[in-house]
Amino acid sequence: MDRRDFVLKTAAGVTLAMASPSFTFGIGKSVDKIRIGFIGVGARGTGQLGLTLRRKDIIVTAVCDIDQERLSNAAQMVQDAGMKKPAMFGSGPYAYQELLRRDDVDAVIISTPWVWHTPMAIDAMEAKKAVGLEVAGAFDIQECWALVNAYEKTGTPFMILENVAYRRDVMAVLNMVRQDLFGELIHLQGGYQHDLRQVKFNNGQQLYGGGVEFGEKAYSEAKWRTGHSVNRNGDLYPTHGLGPVANYINNNRGNRFVYLTSTASKSRGLHDYIINHPQGGKGHPNADVEFKLGDVVTTVIKCAQGETIVLTHDTNLPRPYSLGFRVQGTKGVWMDVNDGIHIEGKSPAHEWESDVEYMKRYDHPLWKKYESDTEGAGHGGMDFFVIHAFVEALKRNEPMPMDVYDAASWAAVTCLSEQSIADGSEPVQFPDFTRGRWMSREPIFGFDDRY
Repeated sequence: MDRRDFVLKTAAGVTLAMASPSFTFGIGKSVDKIRIGFIGVGARGTGQLGLTLRRKDIIVTAVCDIDQERLSNAAQMVQDAGMKKPAMFGSGPYAYQELLRRDDVDAVIISTPWVWHTPMAIDAMEAKKAVGLEVAGAFDIQECWALVNAYEKTGTPFMILENVAYRRDVMAVLNMVRQDLFGELIHLQGGYQHDLRQVKFNNGQQLYGGGVEFGEKAYSEAKWRTGHSVNRNGDLYPTHGLGPVANYINNNRGNRFVYLTSTASKSRGLHDYIINHPQGGKGHPNADVEFKLGDVVTTVIKCAQGETIVLTHDTNLPRPYSLGFRVQGTKGVWMDVNDGIHIEGKSPAHEWESDVEYMKRYDHPLWKKYESDTEGAGHGGMDFFVIHAFVEALKRNEPMPMDVYDAASWAAVTCLSEQSIADGSEPVQFPDFTRGRWMSREPIFGFDDRY
């Protein structure tokens, strides 16, 4: 097995890997350094590149972005880290395919606008490049199946880079769940509750300081993200709230999502932002835009083992940031909004306790082991873990802790919620992306103190 093939599985291995999560990729050969290409080096991609350059077990050999300033900045970051100038690709939206043809790229990290995630990931898997894919919701179920089918056809390693699954308190609660602190889980909540109005409207001068422009007149995410709010009505960004709780209930590994219902409120937040902004007003052209996205979208998921999950998408109104986690079982409940916990027989009757001591006592082994490595990493250190897990799994030829079946089932919430809302909040069934293997697959996320 040469370096280029270290990420592959044999044809027989594909079947074995689906049946047994403990099966390792390839023939067990490991490598010392992973050669990585970056597709998309905007705000998110640049952050991930910076984290990757801190590691001694990677070489960044190629970077790709249609923004020439971003592309040049990324190449300079690589050289400043003491590496050779990477190959640069920025001639157009399909320049990434040139990167995928290179023999000196073992894996790619994809951090592009949402509409490009699946086609880029599929092209990368077909080119035998391991994929680390940033999170997004799906546009339709066929897209989710295409991602799964490409993985099963090629056997190329794939990881969804859901960083909130590694948030320190989220990992501690995972430890509590597995030590039966809450008893049998009954109900969970999460969401994406984050005032993004200044991200969805900005311009090249204002950057993230605000503005009322989006689309071609805007900068960074506002070029493409706001268009989803104009044209779509559903939970557009489900994975930050769903990924962690999915791990709590062993989704795709002994459990699965069965169906959902979604309801959207009216849409007022983005319109009000435009007409009340100093650069906007009732006469601004964007004041006439009709935004389809409800300001608050609520989704309820029913699971095969009987649990319910409530997801909330809320990005267009003034509010403090919160993912709104709640984990409730037969013995107690935790909520991150008030950093409160109540455990029957241990907490004062009918009263909340602070979760501080519980967080210390149940701190996950991953955080204990790598705490110093998380210093300076984005989002409170949790960004370190997704890059670390991706690279370590590749080096060891082992399964990814969050795989293509997780990616498909989490992302499917977006298109399924759109369908439910359009149908008057009717229930919509989840496909079984594992094709029945969820009944025998064993949980692996967070069980290994390596990643």
